[in-house]
Amino acid sequence: MTGVPASAAGGGATPVSGGNGSKQAPGGKLGAAAVNQASLWNIANILTMVRLVLVPGFVLLLLQDGGFDPVWRAWAWAAFAVAMITDVFDGHLARTYNLVTDFGKIADPIADKAIMGAALICLSALGDLPWWVTGVILFRELGITLMRFWVIRHGVIPASRGGKMKTLAQGVAVGMYVLALTGPLATLRFWVMAVAVALTVITGLDYVRQAVVLRRQGLAAERAAAESAR
Repeated sequence: MTGVPASAAGGGATPVSGGNGSKQAPGGKLGAAAVNQASLWNIANILTMVRLVLVPGFVLLLLQDGGFDPVWRAWAWAAFAVAMITDVFDGHLARTYNLVTDFGKIADPIADKAIMGAALICLSALGDLPWWVTGVILFRELGITLMRFWVIRHGVIPASRGGKMKTLAQGVAVGMYVLALTGPLATLRFWVMAVAVALTVITGLDYVRQAVVLRRQGLAAERAAAESAR
């Protein structure tokens, strides 16, 4: 949450009316609930919501005039670039200024997967990108997300340096495919996508390894705790 000081919530001794007619100081449960509710509208969450709104706009721009107009595709690239930039800043702001919320934890990865998934599917539908590339990337992203939920009671799998490199490579590669590139740049984007796919697979396997180790450690700790409680 935002960690808003008590003074910012309305002072220390001023009573606040609750929904049931009772009064309670801001330091109590009602005051805390008010602060938590207000914290939803922080800059990090707003950037995440902007990224979600950009998804349908990006798809409409990319598919205008059959999806092959260089001008519309340039506009689509601009929308995709803004989405990628907000992805960098919302997480940084949330961690730096203690703006982490439950909404952000859920909405941020959804927004990431939505813009990338929409771009990959549209590009494959237009014939610019092989469907197997889209399948590999989306299978990895969905699989890792589900796996994180599978082991979440044992711990959190942190984002690795390789994972961040994968995200950067995917963003650059997809962005290059969104643009109507020709000649050497079209060849270059093929190799950038090849690197992105390789990093996608390698980091995915590493996350699976971490998840298996984390789950084994968690189960061992649970068994030890159960035996000590007997």
